[in-house]
Amino acid sequence: MKVTFSNYFNQSKYSKLLAMAKQNDASGVDQHYDRMKMLEAFDETNAGVKGLVDSGLQKIPKIFARPSNELTTNGKSTQEIQIPVIDLSDILKPEGRKRIVEDVKDASETWGFFQVVNHGISTAVLDGMIEGIKKFNEQDVEEKKKYYTRDLKQRVRYHSSYDLFTSKTASWRDTIIIAFPGPDPTHHHELPATCRESSVEYSKHIEILGNDLLGLLSEVLGLETDHLKKMDCFKGHRLHCHYYPACPEPELAIGTTEHSDPGFLTILLQSQGISALQVLYQGQWVDVEPTEGGLVINIGDLLQ
Repeated sequence: MKVTFSNYFNQSKYSKLLAMAKQNDASGVDQHYDRMKMLEAFDETNAGVKGLVDSGLQKIPKIFARPSNELTTNGKSTQEIQIPVIDLSDILKPEGRKRIVEDVKDASETWGFFQVVNHGISTAVLDGMIEGIKKFNEQDVEEKKKYYTRDLKQRVRYHSSYDLFTSKTASWRDTIIIAFPGPDPTHHHELPATCRESSVEYSKHIEILGNDLLGLLSEVLGLETDHLKKMDCFKGHRLHCHYYPACPEPELAIGTTEHSDPGFLTILLQSQGISALQVLYQGQWVDVEPTEGGLVINIGDLLQ
């Protein structure tokens, strides 16, 4: 029989969370609200936000509700401008590469973001990665719970919100992080079966694209093409795969808060047909519309 999150609410810790959620829903009156106890109760379910949705919850728990002053500004964006889209098809041609380097330089200095197309990764690989993560999150909760951890030493980590216990408001999303510590790591059996093949294949292609981007960025900085690669700036990487379950009160919650990426370089794959990413540009939030086959490149804090 299929096991779902809602089956567990008969057990004490799940009953406790559900009761607290009813008492402290975002629109209700604060009745002895204990944020830390609610966070702990939620985390102990090991079922993430998807578990809450599967339970049939109609009101979001208060830990996910954004402050009223933030609700007045979230989501306001402009569609009049778009982040740059850079075609990499001529990257091996001298004249074409020169143009690409100039485009990367301008986008990196002006935006810190750009999309790349014709990067050499097939849509089959990209779609396979999205589908694999979808399957992981939508499988039986007992299978997902095997990977639920906040132990940074684990190669595979599944949880809800990195900063669950430190942020002012919990993010309405679940995340699985898969580490690839080198160019050809072994022990792929450690990865979840639902996304093992797709994530390994995607990782191989991302490693190649990452090194191509390092070459372009090295040239942007006036360095030898292999300078950043020799510094091991892309040696090993992690896949941070976010899943955003349907929210019963989307006007009160948010999937990802305003932030900058602390690392060196981020390569972002978006689901097609879903415009959710926004970039802050000259004081305006700009929607990043997914481009078919495109990948968003984010210059991280370390590189900046």
